[in-house]
Amino acid sequence: MGEGVDPTTMCQSLVDKVAQSRQLAAIANPELLVLFEDWLEEIEEEVISFIVKNGDADADELARNLGLSRRGATFILSKLKREGKI
Repeated sequence: MGEGVDPTTMCQSLVDKVAQSRQLAAIANPELLVLFEDWLEEIEEEVISFIVKNGDADADELARNLGLSRRGATFILSKLKREGKI
């Protein structure tokens, strides 16, 4: 699957579309947003588990081992650091 999932791009796209379109906001019901948040939380848990098991990791290593793009791994790492989770 190429570089894998890029949460950064997906998240930015979702935020942009919701902010720019009332119509999309009406379509993006709470159930959909909950599913997205659950998916992002699962990826964060995988990253945390990987770091706990393997020690500190950089974005390239996470991308290779978890099927993320480098940008996605960078986004998740910075988010987890900012939230004090790692």
